[in-house]
Amino acid sequence: MKIAIGNDHAGTSYKKALITHLETLGHQVINHGTDGDSSVDYPDFAHLVAKQVNDAEVDLGILLCGSGNGVIMTANKYPKVRAGLCWNKEIAAIVRLHNNANILGIPARFTAENQVIEMVDTFLATEFEGGRHKRRIDKMMC
Repeated sequence: MKIAIGNDHAGTSYKKALITHLETLGHQVINHGTDGDSSVDYPDFAHLVAKQVNDAEVDLGILLCGSGNGVIMTANKYPKVRAGLCWNKEIAAIVRLHNNANILGIPARFTAENQVIEMVDTFLATEFEGGRHKRRIDKMMC
């Protein structure tokens, strides 16, 4: 699977751990995030990931920032993006199962590394259920 990942300064350490984890599993990862801890603007990185997901250049995206909200709000501006904010593996499963999310948003300041890896593994392993959920997704756009 081809996965784009982006982060601001709050998500750098988790992003590095995720890249190692995902590459070990055989996924191709495109790193759009900062590699440092100096303050940066999260929309700059969220736009890069969201554009690739929107344009179907990658299969899925992962975004990390302090609360997760900023990157999710930015990503959801794109018409073909459905980005979901998750803070545990159960929610990561639901955003794929019911909402067919194509970007996983992670609040780096409110999660632990092991939780983040569990969320990503769950997100990648969960398939969209379709059915009544497809009808609801079709109603999302303005």
